[in-house]
Amino acid sequence: MTDKINATITTRANVYFDGKCVSHSIQLPDGTKKSVGVILPSSLRFSTGEPEVMELVEGVCRVKYAGSDNWLPYSAGQSFSVPGKSHFDIEVTQTLHYICHFG
Repeated sequence: MTDKINATITTRANVYFDGKCVSHSIQLPDGTKKSVGVILPSSLRFSTGEPEVMELVEGVCRVKYAGSDNWLPYSAGQSFSVPGKSHFDIEVTQTLHYICHFG
């Protein structure tokens, strides 16, 4: 699959959690910010500054939102939303390719 976009892409990767998560930042002409990345099989906690929508392109994970004890399953073709100034735990069981939409 190939998508064509008019955007500014930060070519230096964002590397988190000892390389378990790697992404690239994208800014569209209207100022919209996104990141495109991959999370290797692992259990991680992410904090959010602003609201995020995680669009899953490939892979399998489960997510536990701040204040919840329940894990929810997600896979390719699905997405989940996280409020700003929050956090979520993610357990990736099959390498996860994603697009993160900010704001």
